[in-house]
Amino acid sequence: MGIFRKRAPTMKNEKVGKEIIKMINTYGEHYYRWDGKLYNSDIVRACIRPKVKAIGKLNAKHIRGTGNDMKIDPDANIKFLLAEPNPFMTAQQFQEKMATQLILNNNAFALIVRDENGKPIQLYPIPCDVCETLYKNEELYLKFSYRNGKSDIFIYTDIIHLRQDFYDNDIFGTSPVEALRPMMEVIGTIDQGIIKAIKNSGLIRWLLTFNQSMREEDIKKHVENFVNNYLNIESDTFGAAGVDAKATATRIEPKDYVPNAAQTKTTVERIYSFFNTNEKIVQSKWTEDEWNAYYEAEIEPFVIQAGQVYTVRLFSRRERGCNNQIIFSANNLMCASLKTKLELQGMVDRGAMSINEWRIAMNLEPVMDGDVFIRRLDTQVVNLTTQMLSKMTEENFSEVAEMINKLLSTTTAERRKDEAQGEYQGKSDTE
Repeated sequence: MGIFRKRAPTMKNEKVGKEIIKMINTYGEHYYRWDGKLYNSDIVRACIRPKVKAIGKLNAKHIRGTGNDMKIDPDANIKFLLAEPNPFMTAQQFQEKMATQLILNNNAFALIVRDENGKPIQLYPIPCDVCETLYKNEELYLKFSYRNGKSDIFIYTDIIHLRQDFYDNDIFGTSPVEALRPMMEVIGTIDQGIIKAIKNSGLIRWLLTFNQSMREEDIKKHVENFVNNYLNIESDTFGAAGVDAKATATRIEPKDYVPNAAQTKTTVERIYSFFNTNEKIVQSKWTEDEWNAYYEAEIEPFVIQAGQVYTVRLFSRRERGCNNQIIFSANNLMCASLKTKLELQGMVDRGAMSINEWRIAMNLEPVMDGDVFIRRLDTQVVNLTTQMLSKMTEENFSEVAEMINKLLSTTTAERRKDEAQGEYQGKSDTE
């Protein structure tokens, strides 16, 4: 976003500096809201909408432990916090608002409201106009100024801060406005030129040339008579004009410059490229592979960053040491083709997916006992050596010997069959 006037202090005795950002528009060294014009642009909104909607569909989960000890949503308070961040928003609405702020500002802020024990109970996005850094007792605070003139100061550890294009500023992401401003001005100029050309095309312009000297008031009177008689739609002679030898009437065709379609398309494609999207994504004409590529390029980085930031801000160091974390996941299989979804039945047979997970991918409702993982018998894990060694006791030695003989006879029979078919290549019996 904005640019630091001075780096944040890194030593105890270093002089404390101040950084200010102003949202969505740049002026001098600060970051200002661009009067809403950036979001009001239909091209910009079309570019960001697919990403915002995809982020709104992410599912936030609280994970505790690893491996066989892993538990999903073990804390009811955290579960409800992620599903209902505050009384005015659902998780989907909260995530979309944060995503919109992040894309337009390269920064997004949310306040964590805690109870008397320091546990998070609510999350609120902060739609500020100005954000300013303050340092108190070597602690970082952020001062937010709002449209109504009010302001609040919060400690940075109580702020969920998402950022991108994190380059020349130690705290904030770099503003996208300077990079977008020239293209937005071009688009605005093109739109205004087209509107003006359409308006001018509806005008009839005439030049009356008089063949003799006349007073100014006489010229004006003749022009008014010409307009009233021939250019007034209510006139009986509208559409036909006649003049005598005293004057010559000449029609002037308006010649307005309108950029060609190729120039306009090039500018729009540059904006698409800036937001890392394309026409197929914007117009929902993508294929399965095209959406997966867009997901990995745009959605997945948000998933990783949001999970890490939420984990650090919602859990203490001790809780993180006990493997508490927040992860964001998306059922990207919803975008798969029907052929791909049908092929997933092999994952169900092998225990990689449950029945309900597959049914959700097929846009079907869950069924009872559908969360149990099943496995075909011919895909079970079999360790023949371990089974034989575990049975090699005096009581069942004959049983083990019979098992080995059966195995050897089966191997010999298969080898003879291969020899008969000419496929045996001289392997030894031990092989």
